[in-house]
Order: sequence, then C-alpha cells, then structure tokens
Amino acid sequence: MTTGSTGSTFPKWQLALLIGTPVAIGLGYLYWRKSADQGGDKLTKKRLADLKDKTISLDGDTSEGAGKQQAADAKPLTGRDLANKHKTDGNAHFRVGKYDLAIREYDAAIEHCPTYEATDRATYYQNRAAAYEQLQNWAAVIKDCTSAIECNPAYAKALVRRAKAYEQQQDLSRALEDITAACIVDRFQNKATLVSADRILRELGQQHGREAMKSKKPTYPSKQFLKSYFSSFNNDPIGKLVVASTEQKGFIKAKALFDSAEYEGIVAACTEELEKSESESEYKLEALLLRGTFYNLIACYEEAKQDLDAVIELETADKRLRSNALIKRASLAMQTEPDSPGECFKYFARAETIDSTNGDIFHHRGQVYILTDRMDDAIADFERAYQLCPTSGIIATHLCYASYRQAAQNRDESAIGRIRKRFNEILDQYADCVECYSILAQVLTEEQKFDEADSCFARALKVEPDNAQIYVHRGLLQLQWKGDIDEGVKLIKKAIQIDGKCEFAYETLGTIEVQRGNLVEAIKLFERAIELARTEMSLVHLYSLKDAAVAQVDVAKNMGLSISNIQPNF
Repeated sequence: MTTGSTGSTFPKWQLALLIGTPVAIGLGYLYWRKSADQGGDKLTKKRLADLKDKTISLDGDTSEGAGKQQAADAKPLTGRDLANKHKTDGNAHFRVGKYDLAIREYDAAIEHCPTYEATDRATYYQNRAAAYEQLQNWAAVIKDCTSAIECNPAYAKALVRRAKAYEQQQDLSRALEDITAACIVDRFQNKATLVSADRILRELGQQHGREAMKSKKPTYPSKQFLKSYFSSFNNDPIGKLVVASTEQKGFIKAKALFDSAEYEGIVAACTEELEKSESESEYKLEALLLRGTFYNLIACYEEAKQDLDAVIELETADKRLRSNALIKRASLAMQTEPDSPGECFKYFARAETIDSTNGDIFHHRGQVYILTDRMDDAIADFERAYQLCPTSGIIATHLCYASYRQAAQNRDESAIGRIRKRFNEILDQYADCVECYSILAQVLTEEQKFDEADSCFARALKVEPDNAQIYVHRGLLQLQWKGDIDEGVKLIKKAIQIDGKCEFAYETLGTIEVQRGNLVEAIKLFERAIELARTEMSLVHLYSLKDAAVAQVDVAKNMGLSISNIQPNF
C-alpha cells in the first residue's frame, strides 16, 4: 500500500522495517503546491535554490531617490522628512556594502522619526536589521526586527528576517513561529517564504526526532504488525524450527511464546537462554537471532546489531540462521542509515554468498531496489525469489507490482494490460493473500478506477478483517474518490478501534484534522503517533507535522486570529 512520498505501494509495515517512514514533504511544499496548481511556476530544484538564497530587500529603497542631495536653497529638513533623508542615505551606503555607515544613518532616521509614524519607524528598524544581518550580528537583527514588528505586527519582511536570525542561533521553534506568521500574512502566496518554512520545519523535525530517539522507551508493535512482518519471511529458521521439549524455560519458552503470538515475553526468555552455560544451552544462536529480531522491532537498535552480528560472524553457524540475520541486518542498516543504502546492499550480497537458495534475500532486496528506483534490479530479484518460493502470493504480487511500475514509467499500455491480467490471475491463485488485494487496490486507485479499488479493499477485509492498515487506505480512498470526509474519518477511526497501535492511522487522521482546521485535535493525534514510532526518520516526519500544527495554533493565538481563517485550501 502507498506510504505517500515514496510512491511505493508496499505495505507500510514492510517499508518501515526496511527504511523507516519517509520524511514528510513539509508545509512549504504543500503551500507551494497549492499556488502551483493554480497556475504558478513549476518548482524545479534550481528554482528552489534561487528562492532559498534570495536576499530580503530593503524597504523604501528607490534608485531614483537614492543619493539625492538637498538643494542649497531649500528649507532645512525636520521630523519625518529628515528621517526619510537619513533612511535614503542609509540605503545608499547599504547598496555599496558600507553597512556601518548605513547603520548610523538608520540610527538617525529612527531618532528623528515621530513616534506616531509607526509604519515609517518599522521600515527604519527593518532596514537597520538588514544591515546587521550583513554583519551577522544576529542578536541585533532580532532586536530590530522585534521593534519593527511592534510598530507593524503584520510586517512579513521583518518576520522572515527575524526567523532567519533565530534559525542562525538554532532557536528553531521561534524561527518556525515567525516564518509561519509570515506565511499567514502573505496568505501562503510568497514562494520564498514557503521554501524557508519547509526548511525550518525539516530542521526542527530532525532536532526533535534525534532528541526523542535518545530517550525513547521500547514499544512493541501491534500483533497485526508483527504478523505481517513475519509473513514476509518464507524461510524463517525460527518459525520452522520444531522443538520437542516441553520445558518452559529459556529459548523453549521463547519459541512457545512466538508460536502463540505472545511476543512481549520473548526478549526476556531469550536472555535467560543466553545466560545459561555453554553445556546447558542448546539454542544459543537461535536465541541471539530471535532476540536480535525483537530488539529491532522495538527500536533497540544497538542491542539488535550486537545480537545479529554475533550470529553473522560465527562461520560454523547454520547458513539459514546467518542469512536470516543478514537480511535483518540489511533492514536495520536502511532504518538507521537511510542515506547510505550501500551498507544495506553489502549485507544482502553477503547473505547471497552464504545461502543463495534463500528466496527471502531476493524478496527483501527487491523491495529496497523499488525504493531506490532500480526497477530492473527489483524485477530480477523478485523473479528469482518467486522461482525459489513459487507458492508465495506476496512475492508474486510484488513481482507483478514492480513490473507494473516499470511499464507505467515506460508508458507501455500493452504491458500494463498484460500485468493487470496477471494481477487477476494471482487473485485467483492466492485468494487468501491480503497483500494482493491491497496492492491491486492501490494500482487501481492510481488509475482512478476507484470503484474497483474499493471492491478490492472490501475483499481484503474479508480475508483479514482485523487489518487496520486496510481500513486507513480505504478511508483515504473515500476522500480521493468521493470527497467524503465523514466516511473517510469513520474508517480511519475504525482502524484505531481495531488496532490502538496503528501509527499510520493516527498520522493520517491527524493530517486530515489539520486540513479541517482542527489543529488541537491534530496535535494530540500526532503525539500518539510519535509514541508508537520506531525509527528516527519516522519521528522526524511526525514531529514536522506536529511542529507545523503547534506553530499555527500559537501564531493564531498571538495574532488574535481564528484557526479556521489561517488554513490554506488544498
């Protein structure tokens, strides 16, 4: 199923374990998209760079008036006229890089400007802040912008400049609040401001995500999540292991808990096994592999690395244990180092060297190839995985989906037709494979065949009525198809009722509430999703959403606005 910014239709649980939730596209992009859809310029990478680096201009600066001298026979200037002359002279000094002289002229302009001329005074403070900015005196920039805003609370240029100064001082929360206020003042139409908002949101989300990850308590995913995760392994050596003993200690106990889906006692039971002496412990490697797997699932990544590496590095260990550990180590590398996929592929290559008959290697690597847009490689791996595991409906579906993506990229309509036929064959062959229904539903949604997509989701829920993810995606379909917010929200709330640990449902519902103007409720939903998040990437994404909502609430309060009046219409 889709996750949004990746464009992939793989289920969220698979993507989360491979690379973590993709970073959210920030508010700046969303606001830009609104204006672009209404006829704005295309937002290219070059255009983004141009907007990001654009200098905030001076106010009241015209080349015609700059540098003009007072006529010798004119009356001496006083009050506002004298202040304006000092401002003009200051602007002239600014243009040639004489910032200290410009500041002196702006000082004089402020001194001579009547206090009741609030708009003029705001301009002088803002221009002096611009000079201080060139000298990188950020404290002075903040002070002068604050004075300008006190004179003119809706002064977008001063808000943007102060946001930049706060950003330079790493006071990102205040920077976000100022840039959000500027967006509101400009009615979300200033492209440069929107790009700044997007950048600050990302920086603040990264800061909050890193901090939260350090203190995050281990949290077990829902049983549905874990069921889906383990179903992605056709050759799980722990799942296939048959234990004759009925002893309820150590690994024997862990295996019994695993088989009965009572997962929360597994780490402790494996630890008990590993604390036994060598002569007493029969399943040390199995215990390391299983404990490492669950450490990964509950986001104890350093502990997971240690356990999995211990299995991998023991060359005398069963190759099935080592290759399984390497697949999970590859997944872990993508979760913790998403910008370095090379490390992930190294683990897959090593697993292939150790056990080339393990179809799970090619299945999971194929998914990473999809995410890194290497479609030919993905198809080749899925084909190999399916040859090794010909009874797997999940692999057949993923192979079909990768082929569909390639055909869509090539705009090969005849290939798309053949692939659609293959999807239907897979449905007949693997009628109990919920994955096939849900992925085909997403393909149909992309093709805007909404009625057929909804039918697929309905069939998926008959196979797996407790799958919260499907309820969320079906809810999103109602929004896209019929614009039926009430029905969409109802289905997503049903997902939360079924699975109180469905992070995706909280995140999606929170995003809907933002667009409905229910920001306080949205913040609560994002906070719940944050509690359930497993990776730093996911936390960054969720904090970006929450921080944006918090900033809008705070700005609305400070500016005396109704929240409903500041929401852009998407």
